[in-house]
Amino acid sequence: MLTRRHFIATTSALFSATVAGPALSSSWPTAAQKAAWDAQVTPPGYDPAMTNPWGLHPRLLPQRVAARPGLVPGDIHVDATARYLYHIEQGGTAMRYGVAIGRDGLYEPGTYRIGRKVEWPHWTPTQAMIRREPEAYAQYEDGMEPGPENALGSRALYLFKGGRDTYLRIHGTPSPSSIGSRASSGCVRMVMPHINELYARVETGVTAYLYKPAGDGPSMAHS
Repeated sequence: MLTRRHFIATTSALFSATVAGPALSSSWPTAAQKAAWDAQVTPPGYDPAMTNPWGLHPRLLPQRVAARPGLVPGDIHVDATARYLYHIEQGGTAMRYGVAIGRDGLYEPGTYRIGRKVEWPHWTPTQAMIRREPEAYAQYEDGMEPGPENALGSRALYLFKGGRDTYLRIHGTPSPSSIGSRASSGCVRMVMPHINELYARVETGVTAYLYKPAGDGPSMAHS
């Protein structure tokens, strides 16, 4: 049974999505278009630890921290209580990023595998999302083309379980002000320059642990 206590060792008191369906669109951006969009969403002189035009709390900016011994390098751990994502590194460290998680009842703790990675992905809301909020999602039932306004942003890591795509993602967001909150329809959101950095370091096949928020009942769901 995984709990938050099994998690990350910290050096301070603070250290501790929209669900996307299959893409129906057939067009894909060129390498030049992807590079142009990356430049568009990355602030000039970008420094991960300092750049903050989004007005995030400083603790939500990327930071290298100490990881608990025994965690597997390459794996991802999402602390839903503190709204942190940790990418475990070799040598006992982890990169920590601020995230947003699913609204009450939509966040799905569990153990997943990164089954797919996509730069500037398409996005299609699930039928459940359309039924729940037709005014927000029905207009995109045939899919949304890639770009800075796409709900999945600049990068997406696709969460699989038992060989099946769960339609849950760790992804960029065009709504960076949501970082640190419960705002998505189930996915884990990140600021686009932050997930661009994470994406380049994550390998397909690694494990992603999404922990249950404190106060949401029993600790962690079995995989």
